[in-house]
Amino acid sequence: MNALFTVLTVLVLVASVLITLIVLLQNGKGGGLASNFVAGNQTFGVRQTADILEKITWGLVAFIFVVSIVSTFTLGGNKAVDYTEKIEMEAPAPEFPASVPSAEAPAETPAN
Repeated sequence: MNALFTVLTVLVLVASVLITLIVLLQNGKGGGLASNFVAGNQTFGVRQTADILEKITWGLVAFIFVVSIVSTFTLGGNKAVDYTEKIEMEAPAPEFPASVPSAEAPAETPAN
């Protein structure tokens, strides 16, 4: 395999783990990581924390999508393969015995 393909695959795996962790930090009803900032400093705000987590989530989704498409182009290889030619090349030709009795000539019968 191509080294670039391997690097892109590792990046997708790391982004997948990150997106899993970020989604687990979120809670649809205002909980999750955002609920920890309620009693703390209000300058950053609870809603901004949820917005940032949502933006990071969508950014990672877009990153995984783009890198996955780019990684398919890094493989290269055979663009178009004619499988019929490949099968014909691999299949051995049938071998017939050298003396095949002909249907036109009657078989000789031994004389008594």
